[in-house]
Amino acid sequence: KSMSMSVSARAEPRAPRIGTAGWAIPRQYAGAFPSSGSTLERYARRFNAVEINSSFYRPHRRTTYERWAASVPADFAFAVKAPREITHDLRLSRAAAALDGFLAQATGLGDKLGALLFQLPPSLVFDARTAGAFFKVMRKRHAGGVVCEPRHPTWFTPRAEDLLLKHRIAGVAADPAKVREAAEPGGWPGLRYFRLHGSPRMYYSNYEPERLADYAEQMTQPKAGGVWCIFDNTTLGCAAGNALALQELVRQGPR
Repeated sequence: KSMSMSVSARAEPRAPRIGTAGWAIPRQYAGAFPSSGSTLERYARRFNAVEINSSFYRPHRRTTYERWAASVPADFAFAVKAPREITHDLRLSRAAAALDGFLAQATGLGDKLGALLFQLPPSLVFDARTAGAFFKVMRKRHAGGVVCEPRHPTWFTPRAEDLLLKHRIAGVAADPAKVREAAEPGGWPGLRYFRLHGSPRMYYSNYEPERLADYAEQMTQPKAGGVWCIFDNTTLGCAAGNALALQELVRQGPR
């Protein structure tokens, strides 16, 4: 029996979760964070969420996840990106063993595990049988938050949407979006997950105040379920600045 079976769906608080991909603190924003503690401790006293991306490239020990969970406040949550072995190498097919390995590690976060993120390769065409089988296997093992970022146009159809709904999987609202529909949250409405990579230049571009105000408005709309916004424009350190600005806009409330 998988040790992740005991992880139950956690009720997301109404306060939006705002953070960055990874918990680096760029030098230009260091003054906005506490000065003492590890980088993660300092980050987690300023933001209430982070997305772990390194898990896509390499496994981390369960004890590492446990250590991370122990170093953040009670209301903090991690999203964890699934390994490329599952999404890009196996392409969701016959991935149960790889999924078990990943869950055995990531569930070391305990109740600080907010969401699993499955980012699919742009070439992965929607196949109802393959995707349905994978989601079914995944849901037998994990009851918590799950978000999917497909990047092939065939995923933005009523059939794919129904499959995500059936398995309580939220569709990422991505920027830049591969297709128009990808810019809006999709799938299961109990979780909305904005993943902002920077545009026009992915990973580099800064978001202007008007764009951030638009996202703040979307995030504070009175809808059921939790809402996340993760900035992935980390190359020049823009993610931290944008997350701090969005945090303040959300705190101020609707315009």
